[in-house]
Amino acid sequence: MKTALITGANKGIGFALAKALGKKEWHIVIGARNEERAKAAVEKLQSEGIQQVDSILIDLSESATITQAINTVKTNFAKLDLLINNAGIPGGHGSSLEEGLDDLQATMQVNFFGTFQLTQGLLPVLEKNHGRIVNITIPTGPNPFWNPFAYKATKAAQNVMTQALAIDFDKEKKDLEIFSVHPGPTTTDLNGNMTAEGFHTADDVAGKITELLLDGTSHQGEFLEIYSELK
Repeated sequence: MKTALITGANKGIGFALAKALGKKEWHIVIGARNEERAKAAVEKLQSEGIQQVDSILIDLSESATITQAINTVKTNFAKLDLLINNAGIPGGHGSSLEEGLDDLQATMQVNFFGTFQLTQGLLPVLEKNHGRIVNITIPTGPNPFWNPFAYKATKAAQNVMTQALAIDFDKEKKDLEIFSVHPGPTTTDLNGNMTAEGFHTADDVAGKITELLLDGTSHQGEFLEIYSELK
């Protein structure tokens, strides 16, 4: 049985991925920053017939909880095959001309620094298990119709992390794979559960991502946009 740790898996795309992989008989480890929400997510998955599911506390805004989570994985989930970095915060959606430094730093901590700390800390476990890392992210090119500075800046840093780690894995002959997935417009709490033409459900997106995870193909360093495939 393969094991996946999914951050931010108590809701949205993360929860949908936990459900999709759980139904493929994966052992799911939900990463969440709130113990009650994590417990509720575990119980909901179990009610849908997914029995191999656990949770750990991970608050990407707090370095100490990330260190604790890394140690918990090493002790309790040493067969971890897959890390899905799904957790993130939107940051302020105002103009870059008005973006506050505090908001930018807080968004960067969760979406980049915290995510990097968790990823780097779990590399020894993942390498031992010939594992993979998947980052749920976005394209960050210029777009006058959607220009949230903090969110795009932090996701751009995460995209660079993906590229850099992929190069270094290959250079150092590490038995590891990393790639990014852009789910496209998806109705989640991150955007206030927005629904509009071109938006898709978290379950739809999770289904497509699961297909990628199980396609038997190496996607080292790739940035995969799945929204155009959704119907």
